[in-house]
Amino acid sequence: MTGPRPSYLDAPDPGDYPFEDSHDLRVGPPLHKSLNKLLPFIGVWRGRGRGEYPTIEPFEFAQEIRISHDGRGFLSYESRAWLVTPEGEPIRPGGREVGWWRPVVGPDGVATEEIEAIYCTPTGIVEVYIGRIEGVKLELSTDAVLRTATAKEVTAGQRLYGIVDRDLLYAQDMAAVGVPMTNHLAARLARIAG
Repeated sequence: MTGPRPSYLDAPDPGDYPFEDSHDLRVGPPLHKSLNKLLPFIGVWRGRGRGEYPTIEPFEFAQEIRISHDGRGFLSYESRAWLVTPEGEPIRPGGREVGWWRPVVGPDGVATEEIEAIYCTPTGIVEVYIGRIEGVKLELSTDAVLRTATAKEVTAGQRLYGIVDRDLLYAQDMAAVGVPMTNHLAARLARIAG
């Protein structure tokens, strides 16, 4: 390395991250104007669902999804699920994923109905989705699926989210391990914050 010593090598601890993420529109930064069509989805959602696939036994799960923003033109998405008995008793941790939803902005600077979404799992799968928002319904299909060498073979997916009677309902279909697109997950989640 030549030249003067970079200042960051001797810089003090910068402290906590200074910018707020908010899942509650009453606090935190103002919502970016491009996110207005996605506003109904912002919040913390919790509830129950069912999973199935031809290669596994059906299962029940509980889940929490947090959809938040930091004032920029995208939403942050975080999901944690855990397997439960039919009576709701926790069995073990289940699926996790993080991601982002981003509206496509036209040349005029106005958000279109098109949405781009990215989801990443700790099992080595990254899915890139494209879709549309119509009112309180968001429908997405994979544009690309990337996976690590040790991840299971997932080749495509479809997701449908909707606000029904103030709850977040979703269905997720998947094509994987030689099985064509079929039902995989469905849940109903109530807004617990936001």
